[in-house]
Amino acid sequence: MKSLLITNIAQLVQVEQTPRDAVRGADMAQLPIMEHCYLLAQGDKIKAFGPMSEAPATADSVIDAQGGMVLPSYCDGHTHIVYAGSREHEFIDKIRGLSYEEIAKRGGGILNSAKRLHETSEDELYQQSEARIYEMISYGTGACEIKSGYGLTTEDELKMLRVIKRLKENTPMTIKATFLGAHAVPAPYKGRQGEYVDLICNEMIPAVAAEGLAEYIDVFCDEGFFTCEETARMLKVGAEYGLLPKIHANELAVSGGVQVGVEHNAVSVDHLERMTEVEIEVLRQSSTIPTALPGTSFFLNLPFTPVKEMMAAGLPVALATDYNPGSTPSGNMKFVLSLACIKMRMLPAEAINATTINGAAALGLSASHGSICVGKQANFYITKPISSVDYIPYAYTQNIISRVVLNGEEVTL
Repeated sequence: MKSLLITNIAQLVQVEQTPRDAVRGADMAQLPIMEHCYLLAQGDKIKAFGPMSEAPATADSVIDAQGGMVLPSYCDGHTHIVYAGSREHEFIDKIRGLSYEEIAKRGGGILNSAKRLHETSEDELYQQSEARIYEMISYGTGACEIKSGYGLTTEDELKMLRVIKRLKENTPMTIKATFLGAHAVPAPYKGRQGEYVDLICNEMIPAVAAEGLAEYIDVFCDEGFFTCEETARMLKVGAEYGLLPKIHANELAVSGGVQVGVEHNAVSVDHLERMTEVEIEVLRQSSTIPTALPGTSFFLNLPFTPVKEMMAAGLPVALATDYNPGSTPSGNMKFVLSLACIKMRMLPAEAINATTINGAAALGLSASHGSICVGKQANFYITKPISSVDYIPYAYTQNIISRVVLNGEEVTL
């Protein structure tokens, strides 16, 4: 196996001797940092790190960090990047005052993306999505989850998931696939929502499982979408086919989605723009990772997830982009960091924990991603020389990345 040595690192950020499953509550304000050091990767894993004075003399490849920092790659636990085209005309509708719900009722939103996806070939869909993967990599992301949900028919949902499988096989990004057939009710089933849930349970889930196309199942459990009872039914059937649950919950209303997700041992519950003390307490008694999506709140002018209250309750908050064509057309996790600090009053250390270790937890990747730890995946980025780690969210539009390494190999940006 080839070795890669990074030398002259000013600060090695998020170092661990023993992997943690997540960082909770007040501990999220702590960020372990090592000064003036090296990092050695062997194959696709981190082999060693330590003071520069103890760096190995040789390696197959050497990168001089030139006084930059090294951070673990971001882990983005919620994206929808397999989609066709864009929806900037809906952006104009939003500027003119239409709400997300109003746009959806007019045939926009998810249904619009479903129509475009149906008309797009699998190869074209792959090419568009691959470009987004490398865009995310250039921003520092090394692992992500990708959902289906713009198909809304068995054939088109499978098409999306096959594209995700190709992205797994052909790009350096670590990818988890999620089946989200319950993203919206397609137009032919308007007024017959129960029949669409039947289709998901009786046809879509078995077809997804037969091809081994997804690790997770997700449901948009919210006002105007799927009920708690429908959600529970789909999660139960998904579990019978080996699909672990993740949930869209409480974006538009206090929907009960958090409770359903926790009841079914969801890996994460995501969005959470509308929360009460009841939901926070339910999460506190669980192992489910609450994931906030500040880009969605920013773009749609929604409330921001109350992460300060959640951290005060001891929860391990994660952050993700929600990269999609309608409500968050951005895969920039650095901007998510900045939004978390500016709009949600998270400290930079808290936000970095939320986008690395806790993001990995929301992906089910705590043992292998999210920190600089011997034996973990050699996924990290090198910054240009910067004054402190706090500068990363502070300089909210500046590209501070010099080089990216995924799976122990440098990625050409």
